[in-house]
Amino acid sequence: MIDMSNMDRRTFLAGVAAAAVPAAHAQASEIPIIDCHIHLFDRTRNQNAFPGGRKGPEGAKGGAFKGGAPKGGPPRRSVMTPALYRDIAVPQGVKGAIAIEASPRLEENDWVLETIEKDTIMVGYIGDLEPDKPEYRQYLEKYHKNPLFLGIRYGTLWNRDLGAMLSNPDFVSGLKLLAQAGMVLETANQTPGLIDATVRTTDKVPELRIVIDHLPQMEPPADAAERSAYDRNLRELAKRPQVWLKVSEVIRRVDGQVPTDPNFYKPRLDELFGIFGEDHVLFGSDFPNSDQWGTYETVMSLVRPYFMAKGRAIAEKYFWKNSVPAYRWVKREAGQPRLA
Repeated sequence: MIDMSNMDRRTFLAGVAAAAVPAAHAQASEIPIIDCHIHLFDRTRNQNAFPGGRKGPEGAKGGAFKGGAPKGGPPRRSVMTPALYRDIAVPQGVKGAIAIEASPRLEENDWVLETIEKDTIMVGYIGDLEPDKPEYRQYLEKYHKNPLFLGIRYGTLWNRDLGAMLSNPDFVSGLKLLAQAGMVLETANQTPGLIDATVRTTDKVPELRIVIDHLPQMEPPADAAERSAYDRNLRELAKRPQVWLKVSEVIRRVDGQVPTDPNFYKPRLDELFGIFGEDHVLFGSDFPNSDQWGTYETVMSLVRPYFMAKGRAIAEKYFWKNSVPAYRWVKREAGQPRLA
């Protein structure tokens, strides 16, 4: 029998605890990650990827990025390419990423597709097309020929209104064409009204796969009746197997500060995970829009321990497995995982 003094015992236990932390981190880092939400752009081009200034949350009243960097925050990036993203994300265990549109300019789809074709860390792109426009069918057919074009994003961004458009037969027909092409609709950016519109979209086009983005950062309605309707709509969406929730924009600013304690974010994550469950949640960093709240590493430090605490099987679903049926992305590198 080993006889330890109190000091020896404390030293021994401290050593065990210290060894456990790297072991847990190593286990987490072994899980391959597909980042389902990044943005690519080059503001130095003559064809500027981003028109005008930004107001409000990503996409609300006009843009893909919030106004400027917060006071004391990082400078606004001029360029984000797959190579720059790779340098930041691969050390965090990322094996692949999906680019999400960040411009209403039709030709920007071509630039993004040409850019991601050159770097195999990119496994797909969610583009920008308006289903009610006369040219929609032509461009949908064109982009459908590229396996990296996975679908489109539509919601409240670029001064659009998904709910209002559902009364337009041409728009609904365009969504049906999207579904027939096997593509996905991503809704952006969340409001209670958009959540309601998403329910109605699945009613009108039940075969259409839908991904809801950025919900963690949206404040739920304060009014009791509005909150009840919001909760009811979320639970209805969670019943529909063709709908996924992208747990993106988790990190946020409160009273001018960005909390970095994972426990601060746990109640909202618990609520959303409790509604959608382990099979319908996806990881998205929202990089580099996330710069205004924290680094890529900070984003990972909040979601990784939360999902790892639920066990490796659930963490794998969140970090990559659920992205396969949701997006049907293209495997381009040996290290990119696929379901059997």
